[in-house]
Amino acid sequence: MTVHDLTLIPAKSQPEDALHNAQHLIDGAWVDSADGAVFERRSPAHGTLVSRIAKGGASDAEAAILAARRAFDAGDWAQMSGKDRAALLLKTADLIDENRARIARLEVLESGKPISQAEAEIEGAADLWRFAASLARTLHGDSHNSLGKDMLAMVLKEPIGVVSLITPWNFPFLIVSQKLPFALAAGCTCVVKPSELTPSTTGILGELLMQAGLPAGVVNIVQGFGDPVGSILTSHPAVDMVSFTGSTQVGKAIEKAAADTLKKVASELGGKNPQVLFADADIDSAVDAIVFGIYFNAGECCNSGSRIIVHEDIAQEVTRRVVALSRKVPFGDPLHPDTKVGAIIHQGHQDKINSYVQEAVAAGAKVEIGGAPIQVDGLEGAFFAPTVVSSLTADMPIAREEVFGPVLAVLTFRTMDEAIALANGANYGLSAGVWSENIHTCLEFSRRVQAGTVWTNTWMDGFSELPFGGVKESGQGRELGRYGLEEFMELKTVQMRIGRSRTHWI
Repeated sequence: MTVHDLTLIPAKSQPEDALHNAQHLIDGAWVDSADGAVFERRSPAHGTLVSRIAKGGASDAEAAILAARRAFDAGDWAQMSGKDRAALLLKTADLIDENRARIARLEVLESGKPISQAEAEIEGAADLWRFAASLARTLHGDSHNSLGKDMLAMVLKEPIGVVSLITPWNFPFLIVSQKLPFALAAGCTCVVKPSELTPSTTGILGELLMQAGLPAGVVNIVQGFGDPVGSILTSHPAVDMVSFTGSTQVGKAIEKAAADTLKKVASELGGKNPQVLFADADIDSAVDAIVFGIYFNAGECCNSGSRIIVHEDIAQEVTRRVVALSRKVPFGDPLHPDTKVGAIIHQGHQDKINSYVQEAVAAGAKVEIGGAPIQVDGLEGAFFAPTVVSSLTADMPIAREEVFGPVLAVLTFRTMDEAIALANGANYGLSAGVWSENIHTCLEFSRRVQAGTVWTNTWMDGFSELPFGGVKESGQGRELGRYGLEEFMELKTVQMRIGRSRTHWI
């Protein structure tokens, strides 16, 4: 239905699911916290109680790390053939498919994202497990037989060891599947800490791994908060690597915590991703991609196309058409199959989103549509209206910082140099997009923009085969593709002399 010129989908009824209980998985056993502590999660859309979760403490994190350490040092998993590791990953993928509806519904209730989106993400996660299985079987090092007739050398690729995986609330099942199967394919053992806001589907993944036959201690899951669980997972000397997805602020803190033990850190952090539209852009396609890019997952997405940089000759038309299409995007009940945008993760985050808009307005910006929280009939949760903000200057926070909500910033340019300067002007460098019918324009922009991924005449396509990650304050390292496996490997050089040496130093 259309309310206040927006398309809102009210709740038909409150969910009636039974309460989900989530424990820790430590050394192959499901256990409560050592001190018995628990916490609860309510649906950000419906306000109903969804899950009761074990609240991990220092002893729980320690136990999980030591279990992973023992499992790695024993060598059974690390030295297992790629064929056997792949078989387990493939079995897990099949189990994910079989449990897709269950996982998706629980993820909707904890995160507020639409059910159709959640189901697609679980399907994509299964594909990641299958792709990682293919890498487990094709992993190999190098040989060098050009070092002289009496020398042969090998470069071995070995698992880095025990890895802490710390995952965010916005794509809880998908992002753990961008990390965990690749670490397992490499032969690592892991401790996973999901976000306290969306903890339960990672627990289900643990169930599926045990059902698939994963040996005890290879994957451990500790529920809880950054303090103390996350802190211990990033600083403990028995951990060899940390893989983190989340905010840039927390990513910097993890880098500092890991520094004392010189452990490797791979991070996928924030983004302020531009879509740049040149005057010859296909406006029909670009406008649809812009609307998708900003409202997908309610804008709570590191890859959100949260700013457009539009050539001034078409800026007015593009803005008008983006606003018109924004009115048609269905916001509301995330359990309704027609909903495209669900609830904001919690009220505090909604307040933060709103503060960016109000600060911009006070500085002279113009709100073209939205700009405030909205109420959806039958739902108690936090919803923010589809928002487009224009008349901006490049130094405004809303144009430079990650708002992480359904708020689009509109900037304009005249020349390629101006477009590049605006695109590269933020501290982030995760993704960027360019729209032009001229291939030379697209290629020049792609080479000059500072971003880990560049989309040309499209936005947010993703494939298991292609690496993903950012530059500058968007993080370091890569996930997905064969590079995603390489992150969890160490290189070892082996040099061998063939036969007896014919010369002696003395």
